Amino acid sequence: MNENDEWYRFVFKMSREQLVVQQARKSFLTGKTKPLEFRIHQLKSLLRFISERRGDITDAVKRDLGKSEKGTELFETLGLEGEIGLAVEKLAEWAAPRPVEKNLLTITDEVYVQPEPLGVVLIIGAWNYPWAITLQPLVGAIAAGNAAVIKPSEVSSHSAKVMEELLPKYLDKDLYPVVTGGVAETQELLKQRFDHVFYTGNSTVGKLVMEAAARHLTPVTLELGGKSPCYIDKSCDISVACRRITWGKFVNCGQTCIAPDYILCEPSIQSRVVEEIKKNIKEFYTENPKTFEDYGRIINQRHFKRVMALMEGSTVAAGGDSDESQCYIEPTVLQDVTGESKVMKEEIFGPLLPIITVSGVDEAIQFINEREKPLVVYVFSHNNKLIKRVIAETSSGALLANDCLVHFTVSTLPFGGVGNSGMGCYHGRHSFDQLSHLRSCLIKQLKMEGINSMRYPPHTAKKLGWARFLLLKRVNVCKLRRMAMLAMLAGLASFVVQRFLR
Repeated sequence: MNENDEWYRFVFKMSREQLVVQQARKSFLTGKTKPLEFRIHQLKSLLRFISERRGDITDAVKRDLGKSEKGTELFETLGLEGEIGLAVEKLAEWAAPRPVEKNLLTITDEVYVQPEPLGVVLIIGAWNYPWAITLQPLVGAIAAGNAAVIKPSEVSSHSAKVMEELLPKYLDKDLYPVVTGGVAETQELLKQRFDHVFYTGNSTVGKLVMEAAARHLTPVTLELGGKSPCYIDKSCDISVACRRITWGKFVNCGQTCIAPDYILCEPSIQSRVVEEIKKNIKEFYTENPKTFEDYGRIINQRHFKRVMALMEGSTVAAGGDSDESQCYIEPTVLQDVTGESKVMKEEIFGPLLPIITVSGVDEAIQFINEREKPLVVYVFSHNNKLIKRVIAETSSGALLANDCLVHFTVSTLPFGGVGNSGMGCYHGRHSFDQLSHLRSCLIKQLKMEGINSMRYPPHTAKKLGWARFLLLKRVNVCKLRRMAMLAMLAGLASFVVQRFLR
């Protein structure tokens, strides 16, 4: 903050957060974000930031979460690079007017949807993937032509510091400021008027964000979490299923919003599932995960204690070792777990994998439906009918069959929750649309006034009949164009044949 900003704060008694938002809005109102060339330049600058500052990002994530260099690139920046590249490539297409179907009354009019920027967006990031989860919404905000105030999580403090210090060197610092701090600073930001708030975190804070946004009638995107179930059908390839589940659960030390939270399976395969997961833990993380560079740490001691307390009352079938001084918890499998166990009372967000036995898919579906709608439902089965049944009879942000997490990598799929697991979605074009106003446009000529007479008083049965025909008759413009083209070609062919025969 420069001397002029300090003077402004002193004279007008404005908070730092208020001043930042005011400056972002002032800069947005100049219209500088509207040209696509400007947006593309900012997106390319963001890509250059990731490329040139990769070492700073890796070091910060290592200090925050104990992630390895390759792990950071794989789970933090690789997807970001893909999202930026896609936005740069497709921006002209996304931002173009989108023609819509017409009725007979508007057949000669220009009718389309025009995406336009919302204004100033607040992005509140999360600590578990401090770069991917904070900057992916920013890609959508920039592409859509918005200004964006970026609030990284204070829990991943090293990443927040690097973001605050280095991002303004690459992006327009007035349009895309980074605000750091804790609860007080976030609350002060939420007092300001934004045009959209994009929050990633837990449902408790999500409700507070939504409440604050409601005071300004500000729309929100809430990317929350919940307990994502994983049903294993006894007839599937249990070895492959457990390998994929082990990876999905323990990546980032279990601190992933879409990690399988618990397993549902029949008692007859429980022992096999435990043994397969134990085997995969050893293969992925060696005999001693504590010393393995690709196995991270719990973010802080508060979360360490919370996760450890969740094991109370459950039987440890594998793992269970811990070291509070290093915030280390070994990949752990729990059995003899019921719906009433402590570990089933909240999202785990750590390396604990409970197994609950059910009699089959009927009970599994019932168990899922008795709880809040999760971010993902996982099902492993060779039986396509069983998979389709789980899709039809449950509700969740997403459903993934025979794998874990990978739907996050598909930019054409909307990523988001439903009910308690969130609202709104993003990734690829979905980010652009989420952070745009899709404006309805109709351009009519001041001609053909005669056809409008049926809407003017006095109203008669004859006019109503014409209105019914013109308004309710569906028109397939593409089909009409094809028919017109065929008629033209037929006419041309007839003309050529007649001339040739003469």
